[in-house]
Amino acid sequence: MAIANDDDAYSGLTKLDAAPLWRYLGDLFRPEPKSVAIPTIWHYQALREYAMYFAEHLPIEDAQRRVLMLVNPGLQEPPATVNTLYAGIQILLPGEQAPAHRHTSNAFRFVIEGSGVYTTVDGERVHMRPGDLLMTAGMQWHDHFHPADEPMMWLDGLDYPLINSLEAGFYEKFPDTYQKSTAPDDISTRQFIHGRLNPTWIPRTSPNTPVGNYPWSETERALSAIGDDVDGCEHDGIALEYTNPLNGGPVLPTIGCRVQRLKPGFSGRPRRQTPSVICHVVRGHGTTQVGETLLQWHPNDVFVIPGWSTYQHKNAATDDDAVLFTYSNEPVMKSLNLYREESL
Repeated sequence: MAIANDDDAYSGLTKLDAAPLWRYLGDLFRPEPKSVAIPTIWHYQALREYAMYFAEHLPIEDAQRRVLMLVNPGLQEPPATVNTLYAGIQILLPGEQAPAHRHTSNAFRFVIEGSGVYTTVDGERVHMRPGDLLMTAGMQWHDHFHPADEPMMWLDGLDYPLINSLEAGFYEKFPDTYQKSTAPDDISTRQFIHGRLNPTWIPRTSPNTPVGNYPWSETERALSAIGDDVDGCEHDGIALEYTNPLNGGPVLPTIGCRVQRLKPGFSGRPRRQTPSVICHVVRGHGTTQVGETLLQWHPNDVFVIPGWSTYQHKNAATDDDAVLFTYSNEPVMKSLNLYREESL
């Protein structure tokens, strides 16, 4: 059959599940990245009211994980917080147990409020306190139990948007509802609590950190030890990275975690970078200018900086620090040689 004209040619290609590259060059090869994620902030106090409502009206047996997903307006189907990462607020009431499961996605928990919960990760009970960072690498069995007497809430961080986009996700339920304890409580933390003094009997083959919990007591001590005579990073203040003690790299191959201390009156130099960043306010109040959007934050709020968006942090207080916990897909960017930053 002869092709009569351009319209026939283009429609014919469509029927063959083919397309002309020259019609898509501008979209496929842009001068610079443009994230579909939108600078967004989620205010904790507003979310907390809904978390408490569902805690009272939705049994944990029905929900398995009672979590409020933080869904970016630009990433609603499928839901995500930034392009490769997710954030959610989870609540567990006294006496409740969240059943055991595992998945390919890497995960962590950063505790917001309450005490008493422990998560069992591959047989090790890891206890949770406010400010603690608890790790659950991909395909580790994990469940949560709350034997104490007040609601407990934490920030969940996962990389499932990345894993699902790669079509590499698996999920399994544990054979029983919950795991039995098979290791000493908090042993993965106790073995690595002394900084650079690492146990020699732990294998160095995994890209995941062997630490189950980075306690806030140690994190705060590290921030305080630096003192006020150090300026730190001109963009992010006194920023410390949680690391894998065996190789000095990120805690997970797909997620990098940091804590940032913004000194009183801090006004960061604007910059942009290819990684997307999710920020949780540990304490203090201030603003972050992301592109043309001004985000005003307070304790426990969560906000996002999409990749290659210009941002500038400011601590609104002149007499007290602001502290942010942040996580990003920087390890992925660097491992693929895609990391780039620009000071403005």
